[in-house]
Amino acid sequence: MKVDIITPEETLYSGQAKDVRLIGLDGHFQILNNHAPIVSALAKGEIKIIDGEDILHSFQINGGIVEMSDNAIHILAQ
Repeated sequence: MKVDIITPEETLYSGQAKDVRLIGLDGHFQILNNHAPIVSALAKGEIKIIDGEDILHSFQINGGIVEMSDNAIHILAQ
């Protein structure tokens, strides 16, 4: 699935992933390929992405919003 993490200053990540782990306002959750459409607020914490080559990418954010539909994840982060 395609993942984009965008902040007001820059694009932190743009690429393919097979596993994305986030912290929502009510706790941690995971998004995998073919996940149902979702929109959620994000809390301060870490985003973990495992790409197609099993490489872990980690990003610290201060909150934001995630939207997933049609195997595309868009994260607007602070």
